[in-house]
Parts: sequence; C-alpha cells; structure tokens
Amino acid sequence: MSKQEPLFRLHRNLVLGVIANLDAIFNEKLQADKVIAKTLKSNKRWGKRDRAFIAENTYEAIRWKRLYSGIAEVKAPFTENDLWRMLTVRWVLMGISFPEWKEFDKVPARRIKGRFDELKKERVFAASIPNWLDDLGVKNFGVEKWEKELTALNTPAQVVVRANRLKTNPKLLQNAFRDEGIQTHWTQQYPDALVLEERTNVFETEVFQKGWFEVQDASSQRVAHFCQVEPGMQVIDACAGAGGKTLHLAAIMESKGQITSMDIYAHKLHELKRRAKRAGAQNITTKLITSTKTIKKLKGRADRVLIDAPCTGLGVLRRNPDAKWKIQPDFLEKITHTQQNILKSYANMVKENGKLIYVTCSILRQENQDQVEAFLKTEIGQGFELDKEEIISPAKSGFDGFYMARLSRIKTC
Repeated sequence: MSKQEPLFRLHRNLVLGVIANLDAIFNEKLQADKVIAKTLKSNKRWGKRDRAFIAENTYEAIRWKRLYSGIAEVKAPFTENDLWRMLTVRWVLMGISFPEWKEFDKVPARRIKGRFDELKKERVFAASIPNWLDDLGVKNFGVEKWEKELTALNTPAQVVVRANRLKTNPKLLQNAFRDEGIQTHWTQQYPDALVLEERTNVFETEVFQKGWFEVQDASSQRVAHFCQVEPGMQVIDACAGAGGKTLHLAAIMESKGQITSMDIYAHKLHELKRRAKRAGAQNITTKLITSTKTIKKLKGRADRVLIDAPCTGLGVLRRNPDAKWKIQPDFLEKITHTQQNILKSYANMVKENGKLIYVTCSILRQENQDQVEAFLKTEIGQGFELDKEEIISPAKSGFDGFYMARLSRIKTC
C-alpha cells in the first residue's frame, strides 16, 4: 500500500457518509455498489470530488477490510467507533493530515505503521483475503502466480467503455468524449474499447443519452467476438442479465438475425429492453425462464448459445471487492453444481454444427476448465468438441479475469 496525495481535506459529512456505507455493507450485508449509489443519489449537492471521495474510500475500505481491521484490532460486527478506527488506519497509511476532531484525538500513527509492517508479512493480511480463499488460490496457481493475481485483483478497476458500432465507432466516440472534457485512450486487442484517463460519471454525458457506448470491461468485450456470430444468425444469450454482452452481440450482428436474451430475473430483462432501445439494437427479444419447459421449447434452435454462467466472480474483485467477504467456502461447491446443470440443460438449444460458448468471470479452474472437461464426458457433452478456450488473467491483461470455452456441436441426440 503506497502513500498518495489525498483528494482534499477530510470533511465530516463525507466521512460520515463513508461510515454509513460501511455499516450497511459490513453489518447489514447489503451490496456495495447499490449502497454507494443510494448514498450519492440522496446527496445531489455533492460535487465531483465529494462523490469521488465517498466512492473511493468506501470501496478501498472494503477491499482492505482484513488489513485495516487487523491493524485497528477490531472485529465484526463493527461498531461506529470500529469503523472510525479502520478509516483512521487507511488515512495514516496514506499520509493524510487529520483535522482536530475528537475521533482523531491522539491518533497512534507510529503503532499503526508498526502493525502494518508486522501484518504485511502474512499474505492473508497483505492481500486482505480470507484464509480459505488464499488456500484455494495457492492450490490453483501456486504461490508466485497467485501473488501476482492478488496484486492485480487489489488494483482498482479502470473505467472502460465499449463503442456502440450501431451508432458510432471508437474514434468518433473518443472525439465526442474529448468535446465533453473526458480524455480516453485506445487499448490493443480490444477493437471497441476506450479506457478513461480518470474516473468520471459518464452516464451524465450527452453521448451516453444518444446510445453511443456502454460501460463494459475490456475482458467482457472479448466474449462477443469469441462467439463468432454473424449477421442473420439465431443466437441465444442464455444468462443475459441486464444485457451487456447481448448488446455487443447485436452490434457485431449489425442488428440482423435474432438474439433471444434469457434470464430467471424479470427486472434484469426489463433493464435490457431499456438499454437495447437506447442502443438502437432491434434484433433482440427477451424470454423469462420460468421452468425447464422454457429451455426445452428451444431445442435445436440456435446457431450460437452463450452461457455466461453464474459464478464466484473472483475474476472481478477489482470492481466488486465485497464479494470476497460474502462468498463462503461451501458456495464454490454449490455454484459448480449449478454450472454443470446449466451446461447440460442449455446445450440442447444448440443446433447441429452450431456452437456453445461457456463463460465465467472466475479465475478458478474448478469453475472453468474442470467444468468443460466434465461436461464433455456427459451423454449430451459427447455430442460436442472443444474448439478453443481462452483464459484472461488479471495480472497479465490488467483487466478483469475471464474464462471462455467455445464448443462445436458435432451431432444431436
């Protein structure tokens, strides 16, 4: 943890906002991004720097929870005083000057730094992760590679947008951003991606309202291209969620053919429809999965079936650091069982000579290669063969961790 210049002096109302966020996230187990969004929405008078302070300090306190609580010598459930102590640790390590508030009376800076030097020798504190996750990471990667992945996963995610080629292209989008005072740069291997030079609320821009882009990590943008879709195809996005990958598929398909976007949550499909309208994607239909009959009715219909499977999300801890505190060891067993069931059930929607694409935002072999290998040994899986798999490492790419496998259907049952 290196020192950095503070955004500005500490202001009490902002610190109290961070404290309230952390109480909701740590003690009430609420979702971090929703808690932060609610806090920012309820305080519209806050300026850009105020909002950045709230978001950054909340996320970083979550990311480094084990380290900060270890140094502060506090344990969950956290009292308000505990949270003050944890934030004090953060700001001492950052080198921030403290105002004369009672909460900062006699800050033990030397002791904090001493505890930091002591605890950083243990990886579970230095990387701020649960013991079980550290054991799993070492088993998957070995110590050296795991430590590199942890360093990447503890680095805050950059803001990446995907140019919507139904309406524009990356160069025009970059120029439009520049006109609104937002600087971006290109990145190799990601033809539709622009990376923001600094964080800003891009949802307030004119080009967002015009549907010129979506916020989507560069690794996630690899998925649609990996699917090898073409205009006119019948495509099923089987775990579509709010539709980030659906919209990218629609753009590559030039809004020709048909994409059936499916999910078990109606509110996510409603959001997808709203986003599709803004993006100008006209080849998307949505289908709520209400039972196994929904899947069976689509047997043999699709040229491509994308399964963006539910997973631990350990490849996206950069942007969702609260996940490492919410996931329990038994969750991995449950989610891998779910993944295999989805693979076996949804594979029937692929027509002969079509392709099945299995994707997770996890970096664990148990959710990735092992799942594909197990599927290929099943009765239905024997009708497929592996074309290609791609592993995106956060340490190597600088973006989210992803796994993708593309399988061709060589015969139908």
